[in-house]
Amino acid sequence: MAIFSPGFRGRARGADDRLPPGQYLTEDFPVLAAGPTPRIDPARWSFTVTDETGAETSWSRAEFLALPQERPHVDIHCVTRWSKLDTDWTGVSLDTLLAEVETQAEYALVHCYGGYTTNLPLDDLLDGQAWVVHRYDGAELDPEHGGPARLLVPHLYFWKSAKWVRGIRLLDRDEQGFWEAAGYHDYGDPWREQRYRDD
Repeated sequence: MAIFSPGFRGRARGADDRLPPGQYLTEDFPVLAAGPTPRIDPARWSFTVTDETGAETSWSRAEFLALPQERPHVDIHCVTRWSKLDTDWTGVSLDTLLAEVETQAEYALVHCYGGYTTNLPLDDLLDGQAWVVHRYDGAELDPEHGGPARLLVPHLYFWKSAKWVRGIRLLDRDEQGFWEAAGYHDYGDPWREQRYRDD
């Protein structure tokens, strides 16, 4: 005897299943920043990985664009409680950028034009979890949204997906970034509502 009726496929995964606690859906793409939008000439943009010994690996924009490009399709969640589903990006995986970097580091501090920083465990940047992206929804990334390039770490609150990224420094120990030093949570998991330091 069949357990399920013919044609039964289970419950469809709805938007509510993809919405972390305390979040609401938006169709817009809100613009939030701690200061003025830096204006970076895309032709002069570069990205540098600095390991814990101080050794640097850098890419010019042309070199970066010549790397294998990926197209992550992800949901994003802002600490200010909005979530946007099914966003499309183009960029380079951190797995690719760190492939030739020999390191024993466990942490990373992301550096951006304009002086912003944010910290992450290195494990959260690997295994297909993070990218440096330069296109959104088929177009070059607008400066207001972090162009010419931003970090994309969609499994964490969106302040960890730093705008105007220019490099990552690998560290032996954790070092707080801009918002973390101001009282935001050190990790920022939206599914555990890790918004502020004591969450």
